[in-house]
Amino acid sequence: QVQLVESGGGSAQAGESLTLSCAASGGTIFWYYMAWFRQVPGKEREGIAFSYPGNVNTTYVDSVKGRFTISRDDAKNMLYLQMDSLKPEDTAMYYCTADPRTSWWLNRTTMRPRYWGQGTQVTISP
Repeated sequence: QVQLVESGGGSAQAGESLTLSCAASGGTIFWYYMAWFRQVPGKEREGIAFSYPGNVNTTYVDSVKGRFTISRDDAKNMLYLQMDSLKPEDTAMYYCTADPRTSWWLNRTTMRPRYWGQGTQVTISP
């Protein structure tokens, strides 16, 4: 079972950048499908960036496409989310997630991943 710990959240102004990191332990993430989710109070958690093992394929929701970049360093067991051109609507709790199932990747926009970090808050002011 993999454990995930996020870091790098905080406050920024619109237009600025932040980088989130996720440290994994308890197993290598090499074979895992990884993703970043976020949640605004009162709303469902939303998957925003997805990484296929080896980062050979990444996908994004439209709201972050072109502004956010997901990447991973399997040797270091790390997942990252580079967030540029931040907007106030990006304010949310951000979660690092992992799932070993191909079935999850094929249904990643609707299925909840198996493993979650505790989350890190990102707050963007106008």
